Amino acid sequence: MAALHRVAHRGYSAVAPENTLPAFAAGVLAGATFIEFDVRTTADGVPVVIHDRTVDRTTDGSGKVWELTLDEIARLDAGSWFSPAYAGIGVPRLSEVLELLHPHAVLAEEAEPAGVTPSVAPRVELLLEIKPPATLEQVKVILGQVADAGLLGRTVVQSFDPAIVRLAGEAAPDVRRGLLRDGFDTSQVEVAGELGVSYCNPSMTAVLGSPETVAALADAGVAVMPWTANDIALWPDLVEAGVAGLITDHTGELTGWSAGRQKVSAGASSSSA
Repeated sequence: MAALHRVAHRGYSAVAPENTLPAFAAGVLAGATFIEFDVRTTADGVPVVIHDRTVDRTTDGSGKVWELTLDEIARLDAGSWFSPAYAGIGVPRLSEVLELLHPHAVLAEEAEPAGVTPSVAPRVELLLEIKPPATLEQVKVILGQVADAGLLGRTVVQSFDPAIVRLAGEAAPDVRRGLLRDGFDTSQVEVAGELGVSYCNPSMTAVLGSPETVAALADAGVAVMPWTANDIALWPDLVEAGVAGLITDHTGELTGWSAGRQKVSAGASSSSA
């Protein structure tokens, strides 16, 4: 049985404010194999990690991200909306997220001699979504920071915007790319092939409605990880449909469920041997 990727959606966002350093740290501790997060660029050209076009929902400020400077965004509180326990937590710069995740993402032979992470810990990968609007120069800056951190090989860059997926390929031809979808395109395998993606990540509804598309993508070497899989009752059906992983706010629960699934499978295999 293939291992199921456990993708922490905006970090472990069920227990900490989304797209913040505490959420990413919690995702690692909860056993995520991918940490998913969103990147936008400030008015003065600095990549920051936030989902929405504006800062209104998840901070105490207001305004479009690309119209605010880094200094203005750095002064915002991105934790109090979630819980008073997180008051004062800020919107992180991409560089801060990379620094936090690096020890958990480096290859085993690099980590273990330094005692960075236990050998039993999963090596997390990064699922980095670039939000529009984004220019080629902005994409180059984002991927340049990932490359400087030594994490390009541990990163999948994705976007809902096919133009940004193409820009990512232009900026860093070797980086793995993903295409986010709501529903599958009518010619999804051909679209994925034209974009050269390794992942096609649609909604759960798309997967459950078209497992044949999931199978066709898998045959073409394109993995599928649906969002946002928060209903545990649907996890068996999604796995049965052939997904490579689940993008969820409930990272710890998915880790436990996956471990139980593997244990049952191992028991069944030994019984039939």
